Amino acid sequence: MRAVQAREAGGPEVLSVVELPDPEPGPGQLLVRVAAAGVNFIDTYRRAGVYPMAYPHVVGVEGAGVVERLGEGVEGFAVGDRVAWAEAPGSYAELALVPAANAVAVPAGLDLTDAAALMLQGMTAHYLVASTFEVGPGHDVLLTAGAGGVGLLATQLATARGGRVITTVSSAEKAGLSTAAGAAHTIDYAAMTDLTAELPAAVRALTGGQGVHVVYDGVGRSTFEASLASLRPRGMLVLFGAASGPVPPVDPQALNRGGSLYLTRPTLGHYVATRGELEWRAGEVLASAASGNLDVRVGRTFALADAAEAHRALEGRATTGKVLLLP
Repeated sequence: MRAVQAREAGGPEVLSVVELPDPEPGPGQLLVRVAAAGVNFIDTYRRAGVYPMAYPHVVGVEGAGVVERLGEGVEGFAVGDRVAWAEAPGSYAELALVPAANAVAVPAGLDLTDAAALMLQGMTAHYLVASTFEVGPGHDVLLTAGAGGVGLLATQLATARGGRVITTVSSAEKAGLSTAAGAAHTIDYAAMTDLTAELPAAVRALTGGQGVHVVYDGVGRSTFEASLASLRPRGMLVLFGAASGPVPPVDPQALNRGGSLYLTRPTLGHYVATRGELEWRAGEVLASAASGNLDVRVGRTFALADAAEAHRALEGRATTGKVLLLP
């Protein structure tokens, strides 16, 4: 099979397509013919060595495809089933070994590329608005990177729950995408010279001076202070990513000064910790997309041979929606 390996820690240039033996499914594993693999920031962190990894390794964790073989002891799946997953190392490949415990069925009527686009970002958006801070009628929400994959999905889910969503964007095109997803207001931060002061001022102008109930911040270092300052008393900052880099250590007294604020740093693994929760969360997201109630935007697709270019596009914030590799 063909697969994308990171031969050493480094930039996108360390990625290359190699020929490897077809893998054999072990106990509890599915051998899946990959239709689409998701390109995510966690892949870039592992490629770069930010997260310790063995090298060389086949990159990627997310995807969707068709089951070709079953490992010993697998129940609930059959050859020919369409499945998707958010955690199966080695997904940038024509064939992937997927733990059956991590796989979910793709509903009829949903394209496999859309299913691949939804697993990490869709379930992240779901846990953010349904579990970490449960958005409901009357809640004001601020979402950074509103035209990104999580941003577009979380905007739709939060709006459907009765929230009023404000997003940050960096261009008129991205503002249009965010508005189409349901954002009540977009704030273009590209021209701001002092984000920490100007973004909270813009948010408060839209919320009667109060600030928002919750900020979902996937950008990190460059927006953290502004996000914190955009909250109303007893508001919650949900830091779920670090696209601009990790946030420096925080003085807990800053939460006191801001109005008894809450700060949390969730990750998807803790929100799909049981099989029941995985099936519930993935099931709601995939079913919503299959029924047309949740719009999935695949911003760009790349061939396996162009994986390095896909990483450059993602890291350079030159994408909207989801980025996929199509083996």
